[in-house]
Amino acid sequence: MTNKEIAIAFLTEVQAGKIKEAYAKYVHPDFKHHMPYFKGDRQSLLEAMEDAHKQYSDKIYEPLRTVAEGELVTVHGRIVLDSKEYSVLHLFRFENGKIVESWEASQEAIDDSPNEYGLF
Repeated sequence: MTNKEIAIAFLTEVQAGKIKEAYAKYVHPDFKHHMPYFKGDRQSLLEAMEDAHKQYSDKIYEPLRTVAEGELVTVHGRIVLDSKEYSVLHLFRFENGKIVESWEASQEAIDDSPNEYGLF
């Protein structure tokens, strides 16, 4: 699999609730992340993802665009949660075919946006 394919597979499997399986296949043992709400280690984010899936099992995730350059892959996706839409960017850094570092940025779609092109 390419890094792009791994990034999409990881996000898709996490969305489906296969979080431990996705981590086992795609995430490096020395993984770190930059989510400000949790400790930066692999286990803390895995547990947070499991908790989020339990709380929001009806969340919909759709990958839209993927860009890869060297060891970096960015996935632009759409999330629907509690009838709200969000644009989310996941940035992954790879090492030897595994995700070793990640960042995330998201933005909620607003109904009265003057931008005719929207978030997607």
